Amino acid sequence: MSNKAIIAENLSKAYLIGLKDNIHESLGEALISWLKYPFKNYSRIKKLNTFKNFKSGDDIFWALNDVTFDVNHGEVLGIIGANGAGKSTLLKILSRITEPTNGKATVYGRVSSLLEVGTGFNPELTGRENIYLNGTILGMTKKEVDKKFDEIVDFSGIEKFIDTQSKKYSNGMRIRLAFAIAANIETEITIIDEVLNVGDAEFQRKSMAKMESLAKSGRTVLFVSHNLSAVKSICTRAINLYHGKLIREGDVDNLISAYLSQYNEDHTLHKWDIENAPSNEFVKLIKAELLHFSDSDEPLKSGEPFELEFTFYNLLQEESFLDIVFQLKDELDNLVFVGSSINDNNKKIGKGYFKWNCKIPADLMNQGSYSINKFYLIKDKTTVIFEHRNILSFEIIYSFDLRIGNIGRKEGIIKPKLNWEILTGEFAES
Repeated sequence: MSNKAIIAENLSKAYLIGLKDNIHESLGEALISWLKYPFKNYSRIKKLNTFKNFKSGDDIFWALNDVTFDVNHGEVLGIIGANGAGKSTLLKILSRITEPTNGKATVYGRVSSLLEVGTGFNPELTGRENIYLNGTILGMTKKEVDKKFDEIVDFSGIEKFIDTQSKKYSNGMRIRLAFAIAANIETEITIIDEVLNVGDAEFQRKSMAKMESLAKSGRTVLFVSHNLSAVKSICTRAINLYHGKLIREGDVDNLISAYLSQYNEDHTLHKWDIENAPSNEFVKLIKAELLHFSDSDEPLKSGEPFELEFTFYNLLQEESFLDIVFQLKDELDNLVFVGSSINDNNKKIGKGYFKWNCKIPADLMNQGSYSINKFYLIKDKTTVIFEHRNILSFEIIYSFDLRIGNIGRKEGIIKPKLNWEILTGEFAES
């Protein structure tokens, strides 16, 4: 018997998209367009059934394009990529929600999917009834659902409302129950989309622990997430989608390193020529860059030092104190810290180029996604003369030699190296 759980062969998915109608400059043009409109509509309807053979066109968008891979039973596959890469489209095809335009996907085993809030729920039914409905759709008997019912309700944490119509649930309640069903009903394959980020922090931790348990139990899992530490934590292999195409697959660590290298190349350096630079009557922003000093092909790891470098052209005629203030935020929009040069600057700057370099020390930053949310240039320590939003963004991954215990868990925004002293003997009692 084959060990394959999923075989995807040359999967492609195309959608027809709307295009802006031409603006008619005369009554005659409008009349001719009106007369032709039935033929245009007929052509578009015909294309709905024939665009399998179309490879281009302004009104055709290929969400997936010739994607081929397979997944073994018991494997946990991470699927990563930027927004719009085709991840959710792929999962919808594998879940039989939509059909591919070209290619085919063969799935061996029952599939439970969690792709959106309340996927598969009937809003008129109670939570209890939806549990049995979902179990029946997945091919389980009432006796099998009975066996799992208490575990599902306990995990969801909505025991008090289990006999209330699900249309009265909040988004958080629906996602708790939907995940509890998908994770606890016994199927061979579980498909989880980024939807886990909808829950609160406590639920996310609980869900990740459940995902790790599923991975260790031998369940086949497909996991889509922008949380790369979570992907590292539970996945045995990964694929990387980019604009609908599969561009990488293989070992999780190597694939994520390559993905982050490309991400950092796109987001950790912004440079403009002096004519097109962001500017006002006071200054021009020439360059913003993140620098780190390990192997340039390696992503930035937690605990490593790095620098933020900003280059300006000063248009002010008189010498002035020019300082930088920025806000660094994490992916949950938490303020990590405010960086400011105001207390360390005793040098006036005249007209022309100048550069600010901010050194972030070692053993400070933890893993995660960060961005310089707000960025200001201050004149004479009091007046904001330039402002820029989201000037840089970057990823920090775990330093593998520091991972102990809860591997892949984020344990705080910062990760300082603390000074410890151990005392022994009688004096330690005090």
